[in-house]
Amino acid sequence: MTVPAVEAEDLGRRFGDVDALAGATFRVEPGAIFGIVGPDGSGKTTCLRLLSTVLKPTAGRALVMGFDTVGSPWEVKDRTGYMSQQFGLYDDLTVEENLSFFAGIYRVPPDERRRRSVRLLEFSGMGPFMKRRAGRLSGGMKQKLALMCALIHTPGVLLLDEPTNGVDPVSRRDFWAILHDLVGGGVTVVISTSYLDEAERCGRVILLDRGRVRAEGSPADLRSSSGLTVREIRTPEPWKAAKLLADTIGAGCRAEPRGDRVRLIAKGEGIPDPSGALKTAGMAFSPPEAVEPTLEDILAGLVREDRHG
Repeated sequence: MTVPAVEAEDLGRRFGDVDALAGATFRVEPGAIFGIVGPDGSGKTTCLRLLSTVLKPTAGRALVMGFDTVGSPWEVKDRTGYMSQQFGLYDDLTVEENLSFFAGIYRVPPDERRRRSVRLLEFSGMGPFMKRRAGRLSGGMKQKLALMCALIHTPGVLLLDEPTNGVDPVSRRDFWAILHDLVGGGVTVVISTSYLDEAERCGRVILLDRGRVRAEGSPADLRSSSGLTVREIRTPEPWKAAKLLADTIGAGCRAEPRGDRVRLIAKGEGIPDPSGALKTAGMAFSPPEAVEPTLEDILAGLVREDRHG
């Protein structure tokens, strides 16, 4: 049998009276992109710190490439690259010098450092900037450099904690293109994100809220099994229409403005016809159109259930 790249069994971490992560169980197959998705404070960073050996669990266990994160931490470190939210680049060092520094930390042999640095610079498109100091790089370029530093020792598993937070859309796209190339080369990627469009790029995801796994599966499976019905209405006054419908269509149905539309979201088929309320208010609108739920719809519903019971 193939050993999972990452395996968590009832993994938990408590800080005082707070369960930052509680009973997380999941499995990541080799050569996959696995997403840990949730709002701020849901336990994403704690989960990655446990997998990277930065933290020790207070419950359960985690295995990375077959090695226990507590019993064999150095074997785990040798096989993983960990990129935290505040990756420690040195602003006064050049791109090339940062790579050399992290190669030394990971004990990459001197004769290998140059070869690997050149390959990573070409792969990321950062070759023309190798002599530029890190402090003078754009946000997207800093993220690329941090990724290269995490890859300099050729890890089998890459752990990324919200790597595109605050990065412009073009740099986000380039970053994800690099990740897909890495996976094509056999690297396993575990990435945390609060961007739901990024979660759609993952083969499988877990949805976290308040430290608990609320759902797991491929994005397509989660959408099909959500039990949600979603209808959209086009209107020139989406915010006004959403407020009106939120007050009139019942507590079991959400009305959310999205661009020039209002999304009506409910469990099962429980969406009343909104036409009467909109007509009475004298608002222009298109007939309701059935659409597929998104991961954002699913996660928002799970968060509301957790908050309100």
